[in-house]
Amino acid sequence: MQPRRFARELALLSIGQLSKKTSTLPAQDLETIVTAAVRSIAAEVQDALEVASTEVQRGQDLLLDSETRASNPEDAKKFVQTALEKTQTAINCLGNALQIPEMVQLSNRKEIRSYTIELMSVTTQHRSEIDTELDEAMVSWQVKRLPQIDRDILRIAVAEMKYLGVPDRIAINEAVEIAKRYSDEDGFRFINGVLRRWVTRFLKSSSEASTTIAHSPDAASSS
Repeated sequence: MQPRRFARELALLSIGQLSKKTSTLPAQDLETIVTAAVRSIAAEVQDALEVASTEVQRGQDLLLDSETRASNPEDAKKFVQTALEKTQTAINCLGNALQIPEMVQLSNRKEIRSYTIELMSVTTQHRSEIDTELDEAMVSWQVKRLPQIDRDILRIAVAEMKYLGVPDRIAINEAVEIAKRYSDEDGFRFINGVLRRWVTRFLKSSSEASTTIAHSPDAASSS
């Protein structure tokens, strides 16, 4: 994995725990960042398994109930299916967590740390403005209503495009790839759509406005 791609992943996973004190971010070492990322994955695994356990119990209760009453077994199957999906999510998260130490050893540690901290710092510093623009891009939805992982993927991608000069094609592709690892199919498709609408509404419109101003008669006469 390329250092910057891995840095994006570390920033995504650790930003929730380390960005509460923005002033301390530059002092964080790579080991602390990795630890925060692993803890974040562990929390995701625990949540997924708790949901799976609840769904299995609901399915079991419905199946037992169907033995004495005319309950719908299809509902029980849906609960069990949800449990299986959540369990698979937990397994995938664990697999990702096991890859982190190896990736750190095989990559440029200095570059990973530098870009991870830069991403977290810029994203946290401009979060309010980023969220406002994302809310507009989502039209009838709000950032705060999204799952935390999807929320931070969107924020980091916008921060890269708006403040760090990353081309929109690269930022969106990277966000989608990360979403495929940590979100579901609906999640990465949704993220792709939101980011493309944000680019059209805020990035391209801003660029076109700047070009218009640069080529206006008033601008030419004042130069």
